[in-house]
Amino acid sequence: MKITLLFFTLFTTIIAFSQGPLWMRYPSISPDGENIVFSYKGDIYLVPSRGGNARAITTHQDHDFMPVWSKNGNEIAFASNRYGNYDVFVMPSIGGKAKRLTFHSSNDYPHSIDNEGEILFTSSRLDANTNSQFPTAVLPELYSINKERNLRQVLTTPAEESSWNYNKTKLIYQDKKGYENIWRKHHMSSITRDIWIYDAITKEHQKVTGFKGEDRNPIWSKDEKSFFYLSEESGSFNIWRKEIDSGIKNQITRYTNHPVRFLSKSDNGVMAFGYDGEIYLIKEGKEAEKLNIAINVDDNYNLTELIDVKNEVSEVVYSPNGKEIAFVARGEIFVSAIDFSDSKRITNTPEEERDISFSPDGRSILFAGERNESWNIYRVFIERKEENTFYSSTVL
Repeated sequence: MKITLLFFTLFTTIIAFSQGPLWMRYPSISPDGENIVFSYKGDIYLVPSRGGNARAITTHQDHDFMPVWSKNGNEIAFASNRYGNYDVFVMPSIGGKAKRLTFHSSNDYPHSIDNEGEILFTSSRLDANTNSQFPTAVLPELYSINKERNLRQVLTTPAEESSWNYNKTKLIYQDKKGYENIWRKHHMSSITRDIWIYDAITKEHQKVTGFKGEDRNPIWSKDEKSFFYLSEESGSFNIWRKEIDSGIKNQITRYTNHPVRFLSKSDNGVMAFGYDGEIYLIKEGKEAEKLNIAINVDDNYNLTELIDVKNEVSEVVYSPNGKEIAFVARGEIFVSAIDFSDSKRITNTPEEERDISFSPDGRSILFAGERNESWNIYRVFIERKEENTFYSSTVL
């Protein structure tokens, strides 16, 4: 058989046009409550807080997320991996050129901007010699930086989702005692997150939540005598409010099916949050309202990729039923329909695969692969019984 030219198309999922955007993440409402920025498909979008058409204010090919507002609403800070690891960037809130502020090889994640324009961010850089915790990248330190790139370490202990009160005398934050996936639900252990307040004058830390599960994402109330936060105390993550002196708390939202995520608040008391991939607004004492958001933009990447493997094929074998062929190109295994109408990439590794063969029933492919500096025999097979060919299979 002579193969003169072979193209392979790799397909990605296309969301139906009739469905609104889902998995809008990290919504952050502006101080005046007029706008919301959020992350979607690796870019930052801006939308009015009444809903409507959202527009992208970052269009970089790399990943931008975790936007936070300046106090005057003129700028946002966000994290982006444009130079490898995540750095802190700042840009006008209406869009424009982003300025890179951090240049360290560790990942930097912004959490808030204070009245003086200093951005609080966490990063695993250098523990103080007085820190009793084990030095590990899992437990980052807290830093601040301004637009002139003046950097200082605020705390040597982990302090995530942190923000100063108005006069910068007290810092509220969630702790981090060890590794645990942040998306895990109903987690209870000795390393669940709690909320603390750090007194910048006395240098003391006060623990202000005691639920044995997760308490996180604290936000100051306007009078700074209480705070809003997310807790799983009711079973699923919901918004709570707690008074600092009395300890009295009350539950604001009462969702059960999915967790509330990404809490933020405007100066007029309106809170934005994420729920089941969409964005909601709520004011204490009122019902939450889902925002109707439209994102009418083209994708910033091709939905298909054509790979020309002419003169790259080193092996070709027929399947027992004669409906498909498997071959090796560039050290990877591919399978195609016999008329090349459809195809699937089987392996995608930095090591070489070769010496391929079908099993007698055609539902498995055996091959030699180099893993961990050793050649061994491997098998890939079609998982679902109703599927009969590799090129059209959904689960391998």
